[in-house]
Amino acid sequence: MYVCAGEAVLVALDAKTGTEVWTTPIADNKSGYYTTLAPLIANGKVLVGASGGEYGIRGFVAAFDAETGKEVWRTYTVPAPGEPGSETWPQGDQWKTGGAPVWVTGNYDPETNLAFFGTGNGGPTIGDNRPGDNLYTASTIAFDVATGAIKGYHQYHPNDSWDYDEVSPPILVDYQRNGRTIKGLIDVARDGYLWFLERSDGPIKFVEGKPYVFNNVIRGLDPITGRPDIDPAHKPGTGAPAEFCPGVHGGKTWPPAAYSPKTRMIYIPANNNICGHNGGAPSVTYTPGRAFVGIQGGFPPLIVPGADHFGEVQAWNVDTGQRVWTHNYARSPNWGSMLVTGGGVVFSGGTADRKFHAFDAATGKLLWEFPLSSGVEAPPTSFSVNGKQYIAVLAGWGQDAGGEVNTMARLFPGEVPPMPDGGSVWVFALE
Repeated sequence: MYVCAGEAVLVALDAKTGTEVWTTPIADNKSGYYTTLAPLIANGKVLVGASGGEYGIRGFVAAFDAETGKEVWRTYTVPAPGEPGSETWPQGDQWKTGGAPVWVTGNYDPETNLAFFGTGNGGPTIGDNRPGDNLYTASTIAFDVATGAIKGYHQYHPNDSWDYDEVSPPILVDYQRNGRTIKGLIDVARDGYLWFLERSDGPIKFVEGKPYVFNNVIRGLDPITGRPDIDPAHKPGTGAPAEFCPGVHGGKTWPPAAYSPKTRMIYIPANNNICGHNGGAPSVTYTPGRAFVGIQGGFPPLIVPGADHFGEVQAWNVDTGQRVWTHNYARSPNWGSMLVTGGGVVFSGGTADRKFHAFDAATGKLLWEFPLSSGVEAPPTSFSVNGKQYIAVLAGWGQDAGGEVNTMARLFPGEVPPMPDGGSVWVFALE
């Protein structure tokens, strides 16, 4: 088994004994690199991505030999001068601290031997510090697993200024459009848009995109390329704060969506009606290992006027591109990873009441809920022992999820319960 340690080290362990087989460094932790993902195993290689976008790193994906730990290739997600995409970084050496980190494990298509990774923010955060589209920030990138070559990409929003990391890789789901089967990539993006893309053995093509939460940043998409039309009134600048919806945590952040081939639906842990407000600091200086963000803080969180709820579970049919059902949470965000079972049940947590929920996958009817010791952000797991089916989940909420609950508590005093910290595993038997 393979583990990425937080300090940017890749470790191979004997799964039976726990004995360390080999260890290899991924990047220099003292310069701001770290890792937040699990390795992706693909065709004899161990693929990892570099995190640390808030420290002015230059992101990359690297592959290591699964047997020896020797590095096979390394491909940077910010191009150097002369490389494809370098023209989108027109000012000096900004590409060296350009960001485009990888936060979450990619997906692999064995048919084409391509791996798809999502990339995050640019460095520093506010885009007018780094003019240009800034490839390959806020993108999905297709890497050739054999060579590391970038075979295709789709950038969701050029010159990101909202910290809309594209933290998740798209799910590989084939879907129907206009009587044609499309080899699909479907991404529930942090920028509040649901993206339907087409994969191939190389380029990634835009098919369709539509907002799944309230959005005042993107006014529309180019019907051919998918390039967004950005409202400049809602784009933060240096010394020019702006309000924007969705906020910095996006319409969906870390917790993954789920897909059921039986219902032909994807299930989204969405956050709606929560907005942000910030701008760029007058100056920001890069120092290795130090924060390279440049945010002018002190602005209170915002919500859409008249909003009656915030967290949602959404179900969308991939063949029609239409929403089928939604379950709303009045005084809570939703940070719950989704699990959908072959038996037609959707499980997720994600709410301030600490409850673990089960929904009918077809209709969205709430079937069951149970209070746990803390909030649930982790993906639920289904397994069987001696023919009996179980659902296990980790309860333990903190960091960004806990911070957003605290925001809700400030906005609605007395209506949002406190969220205990700590972690515990809960296991339920299906009757």
